Amino acid sequence: MALPIANRRRSYEFYRSGLGFTTPGEPDRDGVPEPLRLTLGDRVRVMLIPKVGFGWVLSGRKQATAGRSECVVSLSLPTRADVDDLLERAEKAGAEIVRPAGEQDWGYDGAFADPDGHVWHVALAGEFMTSWP
Repeated sequence: MALPIANRRRSYEFYRSGLGFTTPGEPDRDGVPEPLRLTLGDRVRVMLIPKVGFGWVLSGRKQATAGRSECVVSLSLPTRADVDDLLERAEKAGAEIVRPAGEQDWGYDGAFADPDGHVWHVALAGEFMTSWP
């Protein structure tokens, strides 16, 4: 998965320092690993690509405008406390809380938008997907 970003340093600080995500790789001249990627699990990586480079990857297709999401990134966490903690860390790091954590018809979840406006859905593992119709 890849997400367009406006500022490498801001994204790096948000995800690494703010959320505690792993950002493997050797630092480039700006002190940020190149390529900038997040490790979310054994097999899950998210590439954070500057908008100019992202446009190159799209080969001329239009990118979503600011405030519009083309996808929602979903994370399943083992406990309600983990969901609450990640949303709290995201807010402290500058994220917009899109939906506070709480009980929904399908389970316990919440959502935040990162500094580039990408929406991250955070849910209690097992509840969201198992109760989906």
